[in-house]
Amino acid sequence: MPGSAPVKDQLPTKEGGYQLYKAAGKLAGRKALITGGDSGIGRAVAILYAMEGAESTIVYTPEEENDAKETQKLVGEKGGQVHLLQADLRHAQNYKNVIEQALEKMGRINILVLNHGFQMMKESIAELSEDQWVKIFETNIHPFFFLSKYALPQMSRGDAIITCASVNPYIGRSDLLDYTSTKGAVVAFTRALSNQQIEHGIRVNAVCPGPIWTPLIPATMNEDAQKQFTSPMGTPGQPREVATCFVFLASLDSSFIAGQSLHPNGGVIVGS
Repeated sequence: MPGSAPVKDQLPTKEGGYQLYKAAGKLAGRKALITGGDSGIGRAVAILYAMEGAESTIVYTPEEENDAKETQKLVGEKGGQVHLLQADLRHAQNYKNVIEQALEKMGRINILVLNHGFQMMKESIAELSEDQWVKIFETNIHPFFFLSKYALPQMSRGDAIITCASVNPYIGRSDLLDYTSTKGAVVAFTRALSNQQIEHGIRVNAVCPGPIWTPLIPATMNEDAQKQFTSPMGTPGQPREVATCFVFLASLDSSFIAGQSLHPNGGVIVGS
C-alpha cells in the first residue's frame, strides 16, 4: 500500500530495501524556517536538516499541533533542535509575526523553505467554487511572497530560499485546476525572485514533486484517484525521497544553481 511509508530516516537501496540516510554536516550551524513542517515533505525536510546540523523552526496550523509535536520528537531523536510556531498563513497579519518569532527563536534565517499547501479535487471548473479558488490562492502562493519579502532583509550571501511547487503545472492536471494554477505561480515566482536576488548571492530554487504519498493524499483525493496515484517507477514516492532535494538546494553543493526546478517525480518527463 502507498501509505506504508518506510522509517522516516531511511532511503531506498538499489535492491529495493531501505538504508539509513548518511548525513555529512552539510548544514552545520544553519537556521531554517520551514512552513508546513508538521508532516509529509515538511517533516522529512526538518528531520534531514537536523541530521545535517541545522536548527529549524516549523510553521503549522492549530489543527496540526499533534503532528508538529511528533516532528519535534523525531528531530530531537536525531539530536537536532526544532522550534514550533503556530500560525494560519492565510491571514496577512501573521506574516511579519512569523518572521519575527523565528528570528527571536534562532537569531537568523539562512534557509527559507516554503513548503505548505492545500488541495481539494474537483472534476470540472463548474464544480470548483469561487470560495475554494480564493482559499487555494490565499494558502498556496500569497504567503510565499510575503514571507520572502519579510525574511530577505536579514538574509545574506550564501543563504537560500526553496519553494515547493509540483509536477502538476507541467502536466496540467485537470481535477486540481486551482492547485495546479497556484503551483504554476510558484514556479514563476521562484524564477523571478531568483533573478532579483542572484546579485546578492541568495539562491532561490524550487522542488517540483511528482506523486508523493503524504497525509494530504488520502485527505483530499477520492478512492479512484488514490488507486491511480503512482509514477512510471510503479509506486508513489515517499517524503524522504523529496527531502534530499531540499538538503541539496540549501547546501553549497548547489552553489551554481539558481532559478531552477528539481523534479523528484518517479520518472515523469516534463519540459523545463
